[in-house]
Amino acid sequence: QVQLVESGGGSVQAGGSLRLSCAASGRSVSSYAMGWLRQAPGKEREFVSAISRGGGYTSYADSVKGRFTISRDNAKNMVVLQMNSLKSEDTAVYYCAASTRPWASRWREYEYWGQGTQVTVSS
Repeated sequence: QVQLVESGGGSVQAGGSLRLSCAASGRSVSSYAMGWLRQAPGKEREFVSAISRGGGYTSYADSVKGRFTISRDNAKNMVVLQMNSLKSEDTAVYYCAASTRPWASRWREYEYWGQGTQVTVSS
């Protein structure tokens, strides 16, 4: 099974950028659909973005569309979420997740999770 470790979180002012990385070990990320999900205090975990197992399809939550970009680097065995034009409502713990399905857009469809990385956006 795969182990996932996120990095790149931190504090940033509104309008700024952060780059989240998810390093995988144990198995190749090319074996999984990969996603980023987030959870803000007092709120349910929500889908942010995903990339298909084959890498040819991506999807974004409406709230981040046009600002966030997901990509995968199979050679480095990692997935990246580039976050631009950050808003205060993006503040949350961000989780990297892997699914054995070809595609996954709901948090229940992911079997493997990282420990999460905190993103705080101040206005």
